[in-house]
Amino acid sequence: MKKTIVITGGSDGLGKTLTEVLAKENNVIILATNEEKMKLVAEENNCSYKICDISNYGIVEKIISGIIDEYSKIDVLINNAGLWIQEELDTNDAGRIKSVIEVNLLGTINVSKAVIPFMKANRDGLIININSQAGINHKAERTVYNASKWGVTGFSKSLQDEVAKYGIRVTDVMPGMMKTHMFSKQNISKNMENGLDTKEVARLIQFIIDTPKDVMIPEVGIKNINN
Repeated sequence: MKKTIVITGGSDGLGKTLTEVLAKENNVIILATNEEKMKLVAEENNCSYKICDISNYGIVEKIISGIIDEYSKIDVLINNAGLWIQEELDTNDAGRIKSVIEVNLLGTINVSKAVIPFMKANRDGLIININSQAGINHKAERTVYNASKWGVTGFSKSLQDEVAKYGIRVTDVMPGMMKTHMFSKQNISKNMENGLDTKEVARLIQFIIDTPKDVMIPEVGIKNINN
């Protein structure tokens, strides 16, 4: 039976790969702010898209309610949207700091909050938070990015305890560096040779989705052994 899957940040990087993999056998709805890119991905994969600023809860709530009206349920939420920030804290742009926290952490919280009431009603649901190895490690010049991802780690673990009694599972996925455009978008040159192929991460996500409902995978890390 087809699942209804919502993917944030579905127009690029891992989100795009997830859409390509999951839309073959499921109803996939991607959320992002770049309509032009989303439209291309949606047309290529025969899926739906919604323009959504996940940092704004009012917008998120309206979009999720619309998806429920159209599809009756949301089986899987993949909180994938994320922004990168680097450099020492005092040289980080204040506006960029705000955006990173609002997308990486607040956005994950907002979409989860909007989806959970419908999953509670169905006594079923799976929330997959695409976190990072930065959610358990620390490194200079990563203060804000790591703070956002450590926040996702705490959020995921606490949410697991909170919603399990309603039949809702939460998995925290912590990939290492992936071969995406996250760094180049910020004009940061980085050797991506040992980065993970997004197809490998998508295969892991597919496995989690296919895992029986009575089995919970609290967290899983994945990285290139040479990185």
